[in-house]
Amino acid sequence: MLELLVFLICGAIVVSGILAIVLDGVLVAAISGGLATLFAAVCYVLLGAPDVAMTEASIGSGLSTLILVYTIRRTAGAKD
Repeated sequence: MLELLVFLICGAIVVSGILAIVLDGVLVAAISGGLATLFAAVCYVLLGAPDVAMTEASIGSGLSTLILVYTIRRTAGAKD
């Protein structure tokens, strides 16, 4: 049962990555990338690595996505 759940989460990671590539808009791509790293953190928990999962969730999904979204929002109205 655990293996099936891990495969489903890995499939969700792949789908999030594909959505980040296919969908239009930089903001949507940043959020899809953050979602992929959040699914990776869940996968790490299921595989028994909670320390790696906490680091992935806080840095990969949280901080990196937040900085990227903030930068996109700040530069969206900037003119050259």
